Amino acid sequence: MHISKPLVIAALAAILCAAAPAAIAADLSDIGFIDQAAIGALPQFARANAEVAQYKSQLDAQYAAAARGKSQSEQQRLAGPYQQKFFNRQREVLGPLFARAQAAIAQTASSQRLSVIVDKRIVVYGGQDVTKNVIDLIDEPGAVVPPSATPPPSEIGFVDQGQIDQVPKIKQANDDFVKFAATQRQNAIRDMAGAKNNPQQQQQIFQRYQKIVSDQQDKTLKPLVDQTRNAISKVAQQKNLILVVDRSDVIYGGTDITSDVQNALK
Repeated sequence: MHISKPLVIAALAAILCAAAPAAIAADLSDIGFIDQAAIGALPQFARANAEVAQYKSQLDAQYAAAARGKSQSEQQRLAGPYQQKFFNRQREVLGPLFARAQAAIAQTASSQRLSVIVDKRIVVYGGQDVTKNVIDLIDEPGAVVPPSATPPPSEIGFVDQGQIDQVPKIKQANDDFVKFAATQRQNAIRDMAGAKNNPQQQQQIFQRYQKIVSDQQDKTLKPLVDQTRNAISKVAQQKNLILVVDRSDVIYGGTDITSDVQNALK
């Protein structure tokens, strides 16, 4: 039996993503999109990822040898330096490639007069595919110089869902629900163990557990999802935005309304 951390913003993400494809199916000429998988598949990225993966395997082996026979607290203490080594190598190897890609994206947006570039996966119609433009710039010899000008104002807004999730009342509700669900899970496990010879009773216990958790989620989290959705809608209308998506779907440009939504939720 498993229940993942039920964040309010997870439900909000479904709402935002569900609205995105239809809204981007417009004839706006200043919206571009990129196939990030195609960029990640470029030979230089593939080599860099392979190098990082190999280094991680070496670190994992070193850590396993060092942690063997140690207490859990000592293993946790030993893990820190190894994790830092991995992050440092990851930044060292992949950092320059990401910076070059970002510069290529910015230069493409400027030359094509795009106010925003989003991830291809949220587009079902419309927009301008600039994946090849970006790849050509990445593959060119020499440095890729980003434009000095900032992107123009965009009618596409975005929210950082991780930050929204840290609004005190949302965070408190999420934390309380996680504790409630964990308690109900332990109770269900105990009751099912007591009915181990009665599969029908175990099934009833499990169904009761699911209903209790679902009812509590509807009672405590759904109202916050509705409040967040309403706050986003009002801010979007105030700023004349035609669409709001998650921050992770925006690659370049866009209008950040995260702080506005946070303030509206306080």
